[in-house]
Amino acid sequence: MKRKIAIIGTGYVGLTSGICFASLGHKITCVDKDKVKIQNLKKGVIPIYEPGLEDVLKKYRKNIEFTTDLEKAVSDNETVFIAVGTPSKEDGDIDMTYFKKAVKQIANSLDGYKVIVNKSTVPLGTGEWTIKEIKKHFKGDFSVVSNPEFLKEGSALKDFLEPDRVVIGVEDKKAEKIMLDIYSLIKAPKIVTNIKSAEMIKYAANAFLATKISFINEIANICERTGSNVEEVAKGIGCDKRIGKYFLRAGIGFGGSCFPKDVDGLISIARKKKYNFHLLESVTVVNKNQQINFINKIKKALKKIRGKTICIWGLSFKPKTDDVRKSPAIEIIKGLYKDYKIHAYDPIAIENAKKELGGKIKYFNNALDAVKDADILVLVTEWPEFLEIDMKKVKSSMRNSYFFDGRNQFDPNEMKKIGFNYYSIGRE
Repeated sequence: MKRKIAIIGTGYVGLTSGICFASLGHKITCVDKDKVKIQNLKKGVIPIYEPGLEDVLKKYRKNIEFTTDLEKAVSDNETVFIAVGTPSKEDGDIDMTYFKKAVKQIANSLDGYKVIVNKSTVPLGTGEWTIKEIKKHFKGDFSVVSNPEFLKEGSALKDFLEPDRVVIGVEDKKAEKIMLDIYSLIKAPKIVTNIKSAEMIKYAANAFLATKISFINEIANICERTGSNVEEVAKGIGCDKRIGKYFLRAGIGFGGSCFPKDVDGLISIARKKKYNFHLLESVTVVNKNQQINFINKIKKALKKIRGKTICIWGLSFKPKTDDVRKSPAIEIIKGLYKDYKIHAYDPIAIENAKKELGGKIKYFNNALDAVKDADILVLVTEWPEFLEIDMKKVKSSMRNSYFFDGRNQFDPNEMKKIGFNYYSIGRE
C-alpha cells in the first residue's frame, strides 16, 4: 500500500529519505522553512552533493512535493517524519532546539491520528519527551516512533534502498503496521523494538564503528615502531568472522557529521546517567591524537628541509561528498596554516572548505596545479582521481619530494622508486 508521508527538514537525511520514499511509490511532502531552498528543490536543484540523488528525484518527481507550509503538510499526510538537524554543543551534548521546535509545530497542527516518526539522531528518552510534549497540545490519538537512519554520505541511495536492517522503535501495533507497510518494498531485516532501544541502536552502532577505527589506528602506530605492516595485520584479523574486515583501514582518523557527534553524544548520555564511558572517551582521544601526530610528522620534515609550502589533496571528510564537517583535512590545515603556506585541492568540497577556512589558504582547480613548487604533498581524502594521476609528474612539479599519504592509498615501494620521501600510516 502506498502511503502519504510528510518529512520535516530537507537536509541530508530528510531529503535523501524523501526522495527514496518517493522512488518506492509513496506520496511525499518535504517541508523546510528555507524558502530559497524549497524554490530550488521545486526546480530540481539539490542543495547537497550525493551521487545519483538528483537523477532519482527527476525520475520520481511526480511523487514528491516541496513546501514551507508545515501545518498543511501535517494535515494532509498520515505519517510525519522529523529529520531536522541535531548538532553537537561544545560540551558534546546534543542541541535539540530545532527538534523541539518541530515537535511543537507538529503538535499544534494535528487534526487527527498521525504517526510521528523521529529520523533525527537524538538522546535517549527523546521519544518519551515527544509523547509528553504532544499531549500538552493535542488531546487526540497519535503514535510516536523512532526510526534511526544509517546513511553514509556518498552511498546514501544504496544504504536507504538496500540497508543491512531497518530499525523501528514503536509502542503500539497500529503504528507498527503502518511502519512495516512503508518499508514493505525494502528487502532487509525489520528490527521492531521499543523506542528507547531504537534510540540506543543508532548511537551504539556508530560508536562501535568509531571504536574499530581508533583501534586499528592504535595498532598502526605500534606497527610503525615494530616494523609490522598494518594492512597485513588488518587483513589477518579481518578474516576472523567475529571481527570482520570493515572499518579496519588505518589513517588519520574519522570525521564527518555522524561519528564525532554520536560518540560525543553517547558519552554525554552516559555522564548524565552517572556512568563514565571510559572506552569511548579513549576513542575520541585516539582520534584527535592521530591527527596531531600526523601534523607533527609533517612539521618535523619541514624543519629538516626548511620548507614552507604544503599541498593538501582532499578537503572533505571522505570521498564522494562535499561535507567538511569535522573533516581531518580541515583540522590538519588548522594545525599548519599559521606557520606554513597551504595549497589545497578537492574535486567538490572547496566552497564548503572556504566557509571553514576563508582565505587563509590558497585553493586550486586541479591536483597538479596545487602541487607545483610544494615541499610536501599530503593526501588526506582518498578521492579515486588521485590514484589516476601521473606521480612522476607530481614529483617533478614539487620543490621537495616529501609525500605524506594519510590514507595509505599508494604503494610505498613504487613511491620510493619514483623518488618520493614517502610516509604512510603503519607501514614504515
